[in-house]
Amino acid sequence: MATAVPKRKADLKVVIMGDSSIGKTTLIHRYLDGKFTDVSTTIGASFFLKQWGPYNVAIWDTAGEEKFSTLSSFYCRNASAAILAYDICDRETFDSLQTRHLPLLEAAEKNCLAVAVGTKLDLVSPTSRQVSNDAGEQFAVLSNPDKFKEGCDSKQRIPFFETSSLTGENIDNVFLYIFSTLLPLDREGNAIDPNAGRKRPSGVVDLDTSHPQPQQQQSSPSGSPPPPMGTRQHRCC
Repeated sequence: MATAVPKRKADLKVVIMGDSSIGKTTLIHRYLDGKFTDVSTTIGASFFLKQWGPYNVAIWDTAGEEKFSTLSSFYCRNASAAILAYDICDRETFDSLQTRHLPLLEAAEKNCLAVAVGTKLDLVSPTSRQVSNDAGEQFAVLSNPDKFKEGCDSKQRIPFFETSSLTGENIDNVFLYIFSTLLPLDREGNAIDPNAGRKRPSGVVDLDTSHPQPQQQQSSPSGSPPPPMGTRQHRCC
């Protein structure tokens, strides 16, 4: 009788949230593929598998339409980090993070790292900007109350970025910040804390190798450790 091969688990789950058509999927593709890609609106959710040193990271892309809110809450379960994305030129997409998307993180891990990310920076001008840099930073601080308590080191990096998927500005920095904060590596790409992944809840997502997907190689961002960065994409719903 053949021996069953145990399924591996993701060491980290990252979910990206925000209104429809603000560029969430494009942001992910820019990071994984290193180029701008015009993609269709996500229906339900899809996830991408990323290798970060010895770790496996699951990046979940959720639909932004309000009718998918229940599904989005489901996909937030056990997430250790969340990218809360909005269009810098559309104040309504920023306001909905507080009213509609942030409450969904109640299903995520306790003290889930919330990273505020403004998109479409390449379209910003003095007249088109509707969300200030200060407003984005303040939202990031308020979304991480346990990390920015009174008396915390003022030099601590605020989890806030303004990005452009068209030019690539700050895209790598978003993911480098999340990965290096939660799964730190040394210069050789080895785990600084070998037990970091094991501390995460199990059952985040099965990395089933019975249906192999095309592999894409992603070079390491500038200044980051140099481990191989394979990716696989899966769609659901």
